[in-house]
Amino acid sequence: MSTIGDTTQPDDIGRIAALDERIAVARAGKPLVVRRAQEAGEALFDGPAPVSAPVRRGLAALAARWHGVPELVEHHAERGADPLYGDDLPADPALRAAAAHIDLITVSPALATRADLARLTEAGWSPDAIVTLSQTAAFTAFQARAVLGLRLLQGREPGPYRPPARTTPGHGRTKSAARTASNGRERPVEYTRELLSWTAWVPPVPVDELTPEQEDSFRGKTNGEYFRLLSRLPKVLAARTALDTAIFATREGLPRAERELAAAATSKVTDCVYCASVHARKSAQMSKREQDVDRLLGVSLPRGADWVPEATAGLAEGQDERWSAVIAFAAALATTPVSATTAHVDRLRAVGLTDAELTDLVAATAFFTWANRLMLSLGDPYWPDASR
Repeated sequence: MSTIGDTTQPDDIGRIAALDERIAVARAGKPLVVRRAQEAGEALFDGPAPVSAPVRRGLAALAARWHGVPELVEHHAERGADPLYGDDLPADPALRAAAAHIDLITVSPALATRADLARLTEAGWSPDAIVTLSQTAAFTAFQARAVLGLRLLQGREPGPYRPPARTTPGHGRTKSAARTASNGRERPVEYTRELLSWTAWVPPVPVDELTPEQEDSFRGKTNGEYFRLLSRLPKVLAARTALDTAIFATREGLPRAERELAAAATSKVTDCVYCASVHARKSAQMSKREQDVDRLLGVSLPRGADWVPEATAGLAEGQDERWSAVIAFAAALATTPVSATTAHVDRLRAVGLTDAELTDLVAATAFFTWANRLMLSLGDPYWPDASR
């Protein structure tokens, strides 16, 4: 049984992934990643929130169906999930709006708009509840990829894909090319390594109203709109902040420049201009390979009716063998459904990645499928320099 650190507490990701000894040992090299991920899940599904626990779990099970992880669906069903994860939307108007929101930001997060959040508000969901709904979908994206990625490291391909038998609210939409953000500032529409800012579509907690618990939940980060908004669920944010540090701010495992590279590749797949700017910049700074990072940012991915990439291999073109393998795996693991295969893992091992580095790569990629969905579903980026 996979455990959290040196305790005997069960670890949901490790248990659902059914880890073999080799990958369990590699993953245990960073016990805080295991522990913080578990704490985030417990805070989200068992802690206090303005959305009932059965509804949270029901919506998570719905997201897990879209991601193709039936064992994760069963995990929530066994713990009292409301049956919101069937093929039909719920009859209750509020639940129907919530389920549609989960559909949208699970499959097509880059197509979410401020109007989508307005529909949640009209259906009776408060700002705290809206953050809860987005966290539920986003955390499930992380959890699903952590499970599927770890299985791939063990030589196990994803199983049959049986998503809900309906189209998502994003089907047929295209991503907004608006040049003005919701706060009236200029909005970036192309990928860049330059510094961007972000503004929320629902009210963040005002600076002078933050509680000590809310301030502690994002300690070490800025008190900008993003973290003040997420601090509406402080226990979830605290665990997420700690998990971010455990994955990205350590010397062990995959070189940090490559963890940041995986985050940038993931953000390209999910189509999050803001996240890509931050982590492409970090990867370029750490690796001193600005041209290679810019090559990744410059790739345009063909996208289908749900804005899901039809192919991701182009992101890895023109890179050396190691970076090409890292980008190709991260990009394929980030798609919905996951398109990564054991051949991607074989290629990574062939260029020298160890099991510890591979588990790090899975964690970094999975984390940014979470981060992207929060950024894309709760606000939009803008240029901080008004003179642009």
